[in-house]
Amino acid sequence: MKVLILSTGTGEGHNSAARAMKEQFDKNQIPCVMEDALSFASDRAARYGRKVYIWSIVKAKRVFAGAYRAGRAISSSRHKSPVYYANALYAEKLYHYIEENGFDTVLMPHLFPAEAVTYMMKKYPLKAASYFIATDYTCIPFTEETEMDRFFIPHEDLIPEFVKRGIPEEKLVPLGIPVSDRFREIPSRKQCREQLGMEQDRKCILIMTGSMGYGHVESMADKLVRQTDERTNVYIMGGTNEKLKKSLREKYCSADRVRVLDFTNEAHIYMSAADVLFTKPGGLTSTEAVAAEVPLVHTHPIPGCEERNVAFFTERGMSVSHKQEDQVVQRGLELLRDESLQAQMRECQKRFGKPDAAGNIFEYIVNRGREENP
Repeated sequence: MKVLILSTGTGEGHNSAARAMKEQFDKNQIPCVMEDALSFASDRAARYGRKVYIWSIVKAKRVFAGAYRAGRAISSSRHKSPVYYANALYAEKLYHYIEENGFDTVLMPHLFPAEAVTYMMKKYPLKAASYFIATDYTCIPFTEETEMDRFFIPHEDLIPEFVKRGIPEEKLVPLGIPVSDRFREIPSRKQCREQLGMEQDRKCILIMTGSMGYGHVESMADKLVRQTDERTNVYIMGGTNEKLKKSLREKYCSADRVRVLDFTNEAHIYMSAADVLFTKPGGLTSTEAVAAEVPLVHTHPIPGCEERNVAFFTERGMSVSHKQEDQVVQRGLELLRDESLQAQMRECQKRFGKPDAAGNIFEYIVNRGREENP
């Protein structure tokens, strides 16, 4: 077996899911390569795609919301979208790369390469097995126009939605969203706090803004700081948003209990150390929080798939949220101060979560490969 994982940098969640799967193949010594799908079009196209995505969610949220609604309205398993034809432009180059390097398995935690591979299979004799991984708790627009061998989806409760959108039920495998093993193998809260230099006797609120620092962080942080006392620390992960981090650091320069963090690979340690996590409702981050068993507060979602992530989690008691920021803060503070509510949420997360998704997806792919190539 030789595996190619195709993602791209429109949001870090897709890449995190890709790395979680690569981790599984690597530790089992199965050859595996991870590539940016858009780089097969051109490096310029890859950079442009990421810039447009970031602009759309940070600077033009109404445009993104409108595009998402339009996508759901015109999406169909019978008619191909502009997204399909745009990704078809690099399908030939990608096909030759797959064939020349002998990949027999292609794994895609992103719609773009799934569109390219779908086009490819109609034009070229591709022999590799194809797998799509959904990284949100919904069937995003245009998924149904892709043709994969299997679709790994977050939960069995989502099967009716995916079937309604036009994906054959026999191709749906509800094993969850893959997260890195480090989120399942976290030391105790006490150990994590020791590692991070946190006070053991204080409450800790962790605010995550996503890799690009999206959301009304300054306003929410201000409310949380004002409504807690010196016995509560507030840690803010600002991602790669340098402007946001600079502003927050200037504002809280004299507040020792407020820490503004740069992008870090130790998010799992911070999650385990926290009493409550406030985060935007990305599918991957939300799944990581469940794996880390941290009480979860969902902040204002990016219009579209993140709204559906919130609905999935709150309806099952796996998080709390609200459309109004003041209410989000109040619900988060209630969770912070009530350990019984935290325990109830953790039980719901254990009931509905799938923290072992990466390993289970790996086993499914390997076993299926053995069955077809005994």
